Amino acid sequence: MGAGTDSPRLTLTALEGPACLHDGGVVFGGTPRAHWAQWFKPDSDNLIELAGRALLVQGRGKNTLVVAGSEALLAPQPLMGHGQERVPRGLLGSLAQVGLGEEDIHAVVLAHLRVGPSAQRLATARQGSVPRILFPRARYIVCKRQWRRACHPHPGDRASFVPQVLAQLESSKRLDLLDDATSDFLGSDWCFHFSDGHTPGQLHPEIAMPGGPVLFAGDLVPARHWLQLPLTTGYDRNPELLIEEKERLLDYAVAKGCRLFFAHDPQIACASVMRDRQSQYVLHGCLPSLSGIAR
Repeated sequence: MGAGTDSPRLTLTALEGPACLHDGGVVFGGTPRAHWAQWFKPDSDNLIELAGRALLVQGRGKNTLVVAGSEALLAPQPLMGHGQERVPRGLLGSLAQVGLGEEDIHAVVLAHLRVGPSAQRLATARQGSVPRILFPRARYIVCKRQWRRACHPHPGDRASFVPQVLAQLESSKRLDLLDDATSDFLGSDWCFHFSDGHTPGQLHPEIAMPGGPVLFAGDLVPARHWLQLPLTTGYDRNPELLIEEKERLLDYAVAKGCRLFFAHDPQIACASVMRDRQSQYVLHGCLPSLSGIAR
């Protein structure tokens, strides 16, 4: 079931957070380097840069963020600018550019709770020195199945979850655990799809818009290159299941005229998807950014 269409106008904005360096061999799983190095130019350490993009949804008296991973919740260490003025960075800096601060956010939809493979971040977490989580007025919306996995992880993905972050989320008393496709707090503009291949209980919010729904692809389709069905990443817990889930979600997007929002594509924030005569998924109407889009 898709999101409703009889609600007041919403606007969508893509917020650029800090880009993240990943090992290209891990990001592209079993794909030969000769192939993926044509898409992303690796550095001398085999690292490639992926975007860290969040979706801001405004309307119905709410400012809602959608993010892929709990790392976006961690408060950055402020930099000191001219005159010793604190300069907001990362996601907070992008929010400031649209006139919002962290206290203006009413809800944060976490597609999942895993953190990125930042060696510095993971080392800090293991030492127990984790920054506070952002957005002190927001409800944190997470799939119940993902919460269960984060609290009781498999040895294979235990390092991807930070217990101190989970503790802060739980103690906030503002944690909403979803186990169905709707959210009473967000309303009928929103519905949710679920996947388990990347991590159990990943959320894919679908937001109703006059020009067609916008669907948050998250880490099921992190960037346009993963439209190729066989392509997976080394971070995926169940690659075969992910491929099946990806095909279902993409077929749904084609049938419903959804636009995909990419959290990690360096060049494309949002695009429509179709199947060509060879049954390959291809994009059209690609947008490098979104700024207050109301359609």
